[in-house]
Amino acid sequence: MISADNYPSTALKEAVEAISSLPGVGKRSALRLALHLLKQPADKIHRFSAAIGGLADSVHYCKTCMMVSDGDTCSICADAKRDHDTICVVESVRDVMSIEATGQYHGVYHVLGGIISPIAGIGPSDLTIKELVERVSAGTEVILALSGDVEGETTSFYIYRQIAPSGCKVTTLARGLGFGDDLEYADSMTLGRSITNRQIFKP
Repeated sequence: MISADNYPSTALKEAVEAISSLPGVGKRSALRLALHLLKQPADKIHRFSAAIGGLADSVHYCKTCMMVSDGDTCSICADAKRDHDTICVVESVRDVMSIEATGQYHGVYHVLGGIISPIAGIGPSDLTIKELVERVSAGTEVILALSGDVEGETTSFYIYRQIAPSGCKVTTLARGLGFGDDLEYADSMTLGRSITNRQIFKP
């Protein structure tokens, strides 16, 4: 087992600690990655660290849909060819990327930043539900593209209660996805069909 006493370099130790702070990365894996980086040319390591630093310094969140962006408005919201009256509500940025990969959705998005989870201490006020409510109107279709597990269904129901008074159309993905499946792991064909064959949301 790696201990604080057997690192030959303080810089290596700090690199391992930084890498192992990432989800799913243990100390042994972090050490392998750090030693791999040490074998690379110095300029490659500097480009790597600059790219990571850019996440903190250069990445923004779209002021409209909360998608990550290089500016105040993401490329999807800025695209006049998209259907801005159709809003697909998702849990995370990864879900947007998964849906975009299908090539079968041409509306815009709204990223919640999570789902309601009392166990994890996440309530409605921790999500961007208020911002979603401000976007919808009677001519809007809102697609609830959240997971089918209990937390996802709870979040969908809560959102429906908030936006229904606007008179908007509320739909949900066709159940081509298994119960509790994450959009991130659905294959493009199944996810694309679920979007195309979406159904009216029934609370």
